[in-house]
Amino acid sequence: MAFRTVLIAKMLCNLVFSAGTVGLAYGQAAAVQSGYAPVDGLRMYYEVHGNLHGPDQPLVLIHGGLGSGEMFGDILPLLSKNRPVITLDLQGHGRTADINRAMSYEAMADDVAALAVYLKIQKMDVMGYSVGGEVALRVAIQHPEIVRKLVVVSATFRRDGWYPEIITGMTSMGPQSAASMKQTPMYALYARTAPRPDDWPVLNAKLGEMLRHDYDWSKEVAAINASTLLVFGDADAVRTSHAVEFFELLGGGKKDGGWDGSGMSHARLAILPGTTHYTIFASPLLASTVTAFLDAPVQKAN
Repeated sequence: MAFRTVLIAKMLCNLVFSAGTVGLAYGQAAAVQSGYAPVDGLRMYYEVHGNLHGPDQPLVLIHGGLGSGEMFGDILPLLSKNRPVITLDLQGHGRTADINRAMSYEAMADDVAALAVYLKIQKMDVMGYSVGGEVALRVAIQHPEIVRKLVVVSATFRRDGWYPEIITGMTSMGPQSAASMKQTPMYALYARTAPRPDDWPVLNAKLGEMLRHDYDWSKEVAAINASTLLVFGDADAVRTSHAVEFFELLGGGKKDGGWDGSGMSHARLAILPGTTHYTIFASPLLASTVTAFLDAPVQKAN
């Protein structure tokens, strides 16, 4: 049990070490609109950085498991230079209180889409990391009409895309790990922001139950038409072979792109050097890679 608890902490707690600089990053940003959206029975916390209804396409950021929107604090100023950015807290995470509903990627994707409706957004770019990457993927699958571009960071389309030791950690997550993780910075962030800090074991139990479920979205991923960027670290928790398979499912890596780029698909694949699952979400290289992708013309699916 000790090994499994340490593994879970290694997977998830590093989110907070970056979050230590969040107050500074957010404090230097432009005026921020924040609130709670009534969506699907939730009071979902969100923040809007920039002019949401200006000429630029909004970018929605979806955080990882046990985290919150604050985890993007290091790169938010870079991402929001040329576009409005929306951060949010998923069900039971951060400032969004839990409700009497099991956690699932599909339900959380519906929550994100409902937030877009609440904010009167007709089209948006979506970027998610880890658990949030899988939620972002489900948004593109379940609500393709609202997604212009999709960015999936360090996430999988099938459960066995994670390395075996990561799956072991996910499998053992639950109330028993919640007690041990009260000694971590991750819990400190939750205790500081959650409306009901005593729900920490509930969050761990519900998230653990979701992470134990098998999934394979191969066929649905192959049908995605939105321009998509996949980003992984070269020392990621996601198997490199899975990252390549992901890219190929989206139509990438099938043939030579050609001198004029006519052989390129609407998908892009980026492997960031010297980057792990635990550092990628705060990397300036991630921000510059994503910004270049979002600024480029939309590529049509072949």
